[in-house]
Amino acid sequence: MIDESRPIFLQIAERIENDIVSGALAEEAQVPSTNEFAAFYRINPATAAKGVNRLVEDGILYKRRGIGMFVAAGARERLLARHREDFARQYVQPLVQEARKLGIGAGQLTDMIKHSYTATQDLTEGSVAQ
Repeated sequence: MIDESRPIFLQIAERIENDIVSGALAEEAQVPSTNEFAAFYRINPATAAKGVNRLVEDGILYKRRGIGMFVAAGARERLLARHREDFARQYVQPLVQEARKLGIGAGQLTDMIKHSYTATQDLTEGSVAQ
């Protein structure tokens, strides 16, 4: 489950973020402790704490003294906004640049995306129905 090519503390922070975005961790829900992460991943508790503390610094988690860490109010929306910005930078901007190189206009690109989105949605719904 650990990707050896990336820092473990970042992976722990990303796992918590993904759980918040997916709804697996709701606002005000308690997150696993650093000791639980350390035991699960078989890592040093300080490494797990580094990932959790990163989210505290970002305002995604907050600490209840003597109880543990909890998901902050508004954390999901902040994460969604950040993920959307990352998506635009990583995928949409390169797509638009490539479309321009190929002479594809905004309308044609929009039609291509709509068609692809619908086709992908139909495939997903078809696999759910089976």
